[in-house]
Amino acid sequence: MNIIEIEHLKKYYGEIKAVDDISFRVTEGEFFAFLGVNGAGKSTTISILCGKETRDAGSVSVGGLNVDTQLDAIKRRLGVVFQDSVLDSALSVRDNLRYRAALYGITGKAFAKRLDELTELFGLKELLRRPVGKLSGGQRRKADIARALLHEPDILVLDEPTTGLDPQTRKTTWDIIHSLRRNRNMTVFLTTHYMEEAADADNVVILDGGKILADATPLELKNRYAGDYITLYGADEEQVKLLALPYEQIAGAFRLGVKNTAEATELVVKFPQIFTDYEIVKGKMDDVFLAVTGKKGESV
Repeated sequence: MNIIEIEHLKKYYGEIKAVDDISFRVTEGEFFAFLGVNGAGKSTTISILCGKETRDAGSVSVGGLNVDTQLDAIKRRLGVVFQDSVLDSALSVRDNLRYRAALYGITGKAFAKRLDELTELFGLKELLRRPVGKLSGGQRRKADIARALLHEPDILVLDEPTTGLDPQTRKTTWDIIHSLRRNRNMTVFLTTHYMEEAADADNVVILDGGKILADATPLELKNRYAGDYITLYGADEEQVKLLALPYEQIAGAFRLGVKNTAEATELVVKFPQIFTDYEIVKGKMDDVFLAVTGKKGESV
C-alpha cells in the first residue's frame, strides 16, 4: 500500500525551480531515502508534504488523505524532525514535550506514560529539567525526535536529522529509529546529504536541481552506476598487472575496480594463483551519487 503519493509536484520561486515536476511513491513501513545536496529541493518537498508550503502544481496525498482538504488529519499521521530544531530554547525538555503533546490531546496520566516511554528510549532522564538552550547538539536532536514521536505517528519524516552530530550519537540515533520502524511498522522518510545513511533504505530517490535523476533500490543503483571493487591481499604488483585492470595500492593490499561481480568471478577463476586472499565489495552510495549528479555527497 502506498502511504505517500506525490504526482507532478512543482514549486517555483520566481526563476528558481525548487521542485520541478517530480513524482514518487512511498509504501507503508518503508525506509525511503530522498538524497541530494543542499538546495536540491528536498526540504521544499518536505514542507509541502507537511502543509508548511503551498505548491504551484501537482498532487500530494498521505495515507489516502488529500493535503488540500484533510491537512489536520495528515498532520496527526506525521511526525516531523526538521533540519533546524523547533524546540523552545528557553523551556525545559519536559515542558517542550508537554506543550507539544497537549496539541494532540495527550495530557495528564497519558502524557506521563508517554514521557516515561520516550525518556527510556532516548535516555532523556538527566535532560528533562534542562533548558533546551543548554543542551549539546546531540542531546537536542534526541529531544527533537522524541517530540516528533509523542503522538505515535505512522510516518516519521527526518529532514537532515544527523547533520553536525558526532559518529557515536549518529549511530545511536539510527539504532533507535530502525528499532521503532521494525517494532511498529513505521514508515521513515529521510532526506540527507550523507550518502551512506541511505545504504540500508528500501528505496532511494536522488534529486538535483528540483528534478528526480534516479529512483531505485540501493542495490539497483549500485549495480547501475557504481562498479564493484576487489581488494587483493598477499599479491605483488607484477601479479596485479597481469589482471590488466586499473588499480591502486593501499595499506598492505591492492584495490581494483571491476564492472560487476560477474567480472570479478571470471578473474578469480582465470587467475586462482593470484586470488588466494581477497574480498569483493559493492561500490558505495557516494559513487552512485557522483555518477548520477556529477557532485560529491558526504560520507558518514
